[in-house]
Amino acid sequence: MTAALLLFQSIPAAHAQIGSSRYAAVVMDAGSGEELYAINADEPRYPASLTKMMTLYLTFEALDRGRLRLTSRIRVSRHAAGQEPSKLGLKPGTSITVRDAILALVTKSANDVASALGENLAGGSEVAFGRIMTRKARQLGMRNTSFRNASGLPDANQVTTARDIAILGRALIRDFPKRYAYFNARHFAWHGRSIGNHNNLLGEYDGADGIKTGYIRASGFNLAASAVRGDTRLIAVVFGGATTAERDGHVMALLDRGFAQRRRSTDMLVASAGPQLIGTAHAAALAAPPLPRPTKRATPRKQQATAATKGGWAVQVGAFASSTDARRVAQRAARRLGTAHVERVRVDGKWFYRAQVTGLSASTARSACRARRGPCMVVAP
Repeated sequence: MTAALLLFQSIPAAHAQIGSSRYAAVVMDAGSGEELYAINADEPRYPASLTKMMTLYLTFEALDRGRLRLTSRIRVSRHAAGQEPSKLGLKPGTSITVRDAILALVTKSANDVASALGENLAGGSEVAFGRIMTRKARQLGMRNTSFRNASGLPDANQVTTARDIAILGRALIRDFPKRYAYFNARHFAWHGRSIGNHNNLLGEYDGADGIKTGYIRASGFNLAASAVRGDTRLIAVVFGGATTAERDGHVMALLDRGFAQRRRSTDMLVASAGPQLIGTAHAAALAAPPLPRPTKRATPRKQQATAATKGGWAVQVGAFASSTDARRVAQRAARRLGTAHVERVRVDGKWFYRAQVTGLSASTARSACRARRGPCMVVAP
């Protein structure tokens, strides 16, 4: 991980009695890919209908490449029509437009439609589509995922992880920013009836605009959700809820803590330093890009040896308009800890100085921020 890693501290409000051995969760910054929280993130889990996120990714890709159009009609085979619910109840030999198919997956999570889409994209074979899905997963960096069908219906060999699903969610948002808006559909009109979206966070959680729910008995209640507040978009993935209410409440608590952590991480960029405080340049500090690895600089051999032994991690303890103030704070924080370092950064035409302590191990950096009363951000190598 190359961006700054912010410690995601205890989450009292989010400790639901959730999933036990089936539980896994990740909170990710959609912009940088940085993880704010992860537990059991690489443990194998059954994706259930989160599988449809990949079916939709490949559908969007086909649309962008001209293989499909929104008005194209997808033929429904006997195999597709025979899928277990949730489904639209399509009959063999009928068809559905690509646009309606997308909305049916996003809202009702229709298994018959997912199967029909998969067959269409793979020349008539859902088994072949599973192989295409898995190859795409590898290309996106989903290292621990294997797909076997387009819908997520039970298959012992169809497994994923919370981290992989977060990666897929981020890819949908990044690669198809306009088509991602489908995931925000609250309702889908089908043959005179209105079908509501299974994602309860839409309309209930400030900033929520997708992505996908899932459930099979072996997985419990799963949810991949994304929300935007200000310039921050977060993705939260939870596996193993005992009920939809428990799952939804847990995801909302994780998102709440994630947004709070992000606010603290930007607020800490401006630390109190009397008249030398950035003050009116606060907005520029908030617009700063993710913290890079601290720039190497010449140090005495003894200090270099110490830094190499301790590691390449760092902590940032403030940002100032004055290099003198930044150096003073960095040196004070570096006592018995590491090497003081000041980094000059230009944002929106204004200069400010980041006070950092470098040459730390990961555990030392994290412990330092936990113990520190003032601003503190962990910076990974």
